[in-house]
Amino acid sequence: MNVPLSWGRVFGAWTLDVPAVVFVLVLGACYLFAARRVPGWPRGRTVAFLGGLATILLLTCSFLGVYDDVLFWVRAVQVVALLMVTPLLLALGAPLTLVLATAPFADRLRALGRGVVARTLTFPLVITVLLIVPPFLIYLTPLYELTLRHSAIDEIVRFGLVCCGFGYFWTRLRLDPTPREDHHLVSFAISFAEVVVDAALGLVLWLGPLRAADYYHALARAWGPDLRTDQVVGAGILWIGGDLAGLPFVGALFTRWMRDDDRQAEQIDRELDEQEDTGGLWWENDPQLAQRFKRK
Repeated sequence: MNVPLSWGRVFGAWTLDVPAVVFVLVLGACYLFAARRVPGWPRGRTVAFLGGLATILLLTCSFLGVYDDVLFWVRAVQVVALLMVTPLLLALGAPLTLVLATAPFADRLRALGRGVVARTLTFPLVITVLLIVPPFLIYLTPLYELTLRHSAIDEIVRFGLVCCGFGYFWTRLRLDPTPREDHHLVSFAISFAEVVVDAALGLVLWLGPLRAADYYHALARAWGPDLRTDQVVGAGILWIGGDLAGLPFVGALFTRWMRDDDRQAEQIDRELDEQEDTGGLWWENDPQLAQRFKRK
């Protein structure tokens, strides 16, 4: 792309990423079809899911898709959004709940979800690796330059980022059924680890050698930031942008935690009311306190 990036190009430069468009159209059509079959499906979930699909089109077909093989910082925006923003919106749409409610093979999926393999793959340590390792693999291995030179590899890496991010947000938000019921504090711990790792990767790219230097030198780009400045800006996006992108999730997680606590408190209140209606004292029906306060 020899045309300099300007404000006019930001709003006027578009390209057609066929695999991304097909992916979005197919997934969006399937979601809308399933949502219509479930009475009372929340509109907010539909909006969130379609919003996640819209971010894919924005990242691949707007000026970001036009200049992603020219500017380091543009590709950094794609990586952060595809790993942290798009999957969060998709997970907020609770698509797996729709699949379980409408798919003819739902019983088989439920059985797989309760299996050892599913519980192992969703273990917190595994989920942490899925969240924090992909950016390191992309930027600190030859994979980064391969994504610049080969569009097929680029599409596969983008799809992998969305899948890794969705696996994390699906198991942490738990709007859909999950194989495990880990405490919300585990999610906060993983988020903290992600913040630390983002900082480490940002520092490595900021202070380290140029990535894909031969590729970028061959472009002979005569406009925009120099290669070092371009990479420094991209490092800042991966570092600070990744942390900022995680803030909405922290808010959603905290809200979910509060709602779960309120739901548990209401359940305990109902159980205590039922025990009082039976004429017994509540501690006599508690398995841990029954023996200690047993009537003589």
